[in-house]
Amino acid sequence: MNIVFFVLLFYPFISLADAPENWQIGFQDPATPIMQGIIDLHHDILFFMLVILVFVLWMLARTLYHFHHSRNPVPEKILHGTTIEIAWTVTPSLILVLIAIPSFALLYSMDEVVDPAVTIKAIGHQWYWSYEYSDYNQSDNEGLLFDSYMIPEDELEYGQLRLLDVDNRVVVPVNTHIRMIITSADVLHSWAVPSLGVKTDAVPGRLNQTPIFIKREGVFYGQCSELCGANHAFMPIVVEAVSLENYISWVSNKLDEM
Repeated sequence: MNIVFFVLLFYPFISLADAPENWQIGFQDPATPIMQGIIDLHHDILFFMLVILVFVLWMLARTLYHFHHSRNPVPEKILHGTTIEIAWTVTPSLILVLIAIPSFALLYSMDEVVDPAVTIKAIGHQWYWSYEYSDYNQSDNEGLLFDSYMIPEDELEYGQLRLLDVDNRVVVPVNTHIRMIITSADVLHSWAVPSLGVKTDAVPGRLNQTPIFIKREGVFYGQCSELCGANHAFMPIVVEAVSLENYISWVSNKLDEM
C-alpha cells in the first residue's frame, strides 16, 4: 500500500528515459528483453571489475606498506611459487567463464528470430530512412511504405525533440514478435534504437535482420550510428509502440491513404 501511495504521489516526476537526456551517463530504460539483458550483463561485469579493482589496490597498498625499505631492508628472494601461480591462473579463468556463459546466451538470443508476426524493412538513404511493411503489400507496385525525415528545428511543435523527431514514425504493436530487415540504398548506415537494444548495420546490397519484442507502449528514439556523410546527424529514428488495436487501426488508415 505504501508503494502504491509513493508511486501516485511522485508519478508526475517519474518518467521512462526513452530518449537521450542532458548529462546522461547511464543506459536508457529498457523496453525489450534484449535491452534488459544487455543492462544486466553490464552490471554483472561491472561488479567483477569493482571486486578486481579493490583487490588489486589492496594488494598494491599492502605490498608498498610491508615491503618498504624501512620495514624490509633485506629483499626476499622468491624465485617460484606453485600455489600462487595456480591461483592467479585458475581464478581469472573462472571469472571469465562466469562472464562468458550469460554473454553467449545473450548473443544467441539477439540472433534468434522467432516466427515473426510483423516484418518491417528499413532502408537507409542519404540522409533519411524509408520503411516498408511488406506484410500488407497488395501488389508488386502497391504496399505500405513511406519515408521518414527529421523535422526541421523551425517546424518543431511543443514537446517534440530537436534532432530526434521525424514526420513519419515507425508504428509497431507491443508484445509482438517483430522482424526488422535493414539495408541501405547508397552507403553504410546503422539502424540503432538504444531503448530497444538494437544496432544493426545497413549495408548496400545486403539484408540484415534483427528481432524486436517490445514489452511496453512508448515512443523510442534512435539515430544512424554509422558515419554516412555530411548529414549523418540528421537522420533520426522514431519507433512508436502501441496496443494491437491501435496498430491495426493505424495500418488500416495507412492503407486507405494509398
